[in-house]
Amino acid sequence: MNLTFDEKIAVLDLGDNENRFSPEFLDEINAKLDEVLTSDAQGLVTTAGGKFYSNGLDLDWLMANGDRTDWYVGRVHALFARVLTLPIPTACAVVGHAFGAAAMLAMAHDFRVMRADRGFFCFPEVDILIPFTPGMAALIQAKLTPQTAVASMTTGRRFGGVDAAAVGIVDVTAGEGEVTPAAVGLLRPLAGKDRGTLGAIKATMFGGAVAALTAG
Repeated sequence: MNLTFDEKIAVLDLGDNENRFSPEFLDEINAKLDEVLTSDAQGLVTTAGGKFYSNGLDLDWLMANGDRTDWYVGRVHALFARVLTLPIPTACAVVGHAFGAAAMLAMAHDFRVMRADRGFFCFPEVDILIPFTPGMAALIQAKLTPQTAVASMTTGRRFGGVDAAAVGIVDVTAGEGEVTPAAVGLLRPLAGKDRGTLGAIKATMFGGAVAALTAG
């Protein structure tokens, strides 16, 4: 995981593998978010360097640590809530596949840019027998129209970039090598927003989702 700055926009590269949400991954991404917030960054883009933006939950770790499922899911929920209410503008550069919890992390950003010609955005929970938690459902439904929520959450459909943009899952598409620059470009005009005000607005806008994600 690598954090760089494009002028005042922080660019967090999650890595060049499946970038699954292991406990170590969660520790590292939270440390990087701390670093962003202690800097003078005026926006955050998350991206990746390989075939995947991320493949979501670390199912191997979960299978080996079933007695810690509640702790683990709580940490994932906390990450979603943190990104959802981050007091700077955020954009997700979906440079490759985003499945399950990774797609939810993308939804927690203010904006999403996806590669037009490669990669899938998918909530596969219905096909892998893992129902959404109330917090996860609330997060997704806070960002999507009811029609798109049904079409994505109940079907397991894999959306390519163009189809994802057509139904509002992502805001815009871009070509190979242009996804991250496009995400940075979305945030440049938003530089200079007061963090306290923006954070308060997001906390109010998404109060229901945050409450569901942090309950218990």
